[in-house]
Amino acid sequence: MLINHDTRCALDVVVDLVNTAPEGADRDDLADVPALRRFVERNDISDIGALGERDLTAVRAVRARFAEVFAAAGNEAAGRRTAELLNAMIAAAGTTPRLTDHDGYDWHVHYFAPGASLADHLAADGGMALAFLVVAGERERLRRCDAPDCRHAFVDLSRNRSRRYCDSRTCGNRLHVAAYRARRREAAS
Repeated sequence: MLINHDTRCALDVVVDLVNTAPEGADRDDLADVPALRRFVERNDISDIGALGERDLTAVRAVRARFAEVFAAAGNEAAGRRTAELLNAMIAAAGTTPRLTDHDGYDWHVHYFAPGASLADHLAADGGMALAFLVVAGERERLRRCDAPDCRHAFVDLSRNRSRRYCDSRTCGNRLHVAAYRARRREAAS
C-alpha cells in the first residue's frame, strides 16, 4: 500500500492522540492544557495559537471519535459505522482542502481551514487520512497492540499486514521472552 508523506504524518498524529488514553488504561496523558501543548509540540503541529480548557475538551472529544474508528476497524460489519464516524468528523471540522508550503515543507494539502481550532485541525487531517485507508480497503490496518497489558493503537503498514504489536522492540520482545521462559520452565519440569 502506498501512503504519501502527509497521510503518514496525519496517521501518526492520530495514533499518538488515541494513545494518550490507551484502551483500558486509567491514566490520561491529556490531563491538562500543558499536556495538550506537549502533544502539539511532540507532533510538530503548526499554526496553533494559545490553547485553553475549551481546546482540551474538544481534542478529547476528537480522540474519543478516533478511538471509535479504531474499535470498529477490525469488524467487517462495522464498516458503515466507520464511514459514518469519519464523515461526521470531517464535516464538523469544516474541511477546506488547500495547498500550502510552510515551515520548510514542500507543497502539501491541509484539509482544515486557516485559523481552525486544534480539534478541527486534528479531525480534518486525521479524518481524511483514515478515510484514505477506508477507501483503499485497508481498515484492518488500524489495530490495537496484542500485548494484553498494552492495547496501544497503531497502523500496520507492513507489507503483509502481519504486525501484532505497537512496538516490536518492547511489547513484542517482552511477550516473546516470556513465552520462551515459559517453554523453558515447562521443559525443565
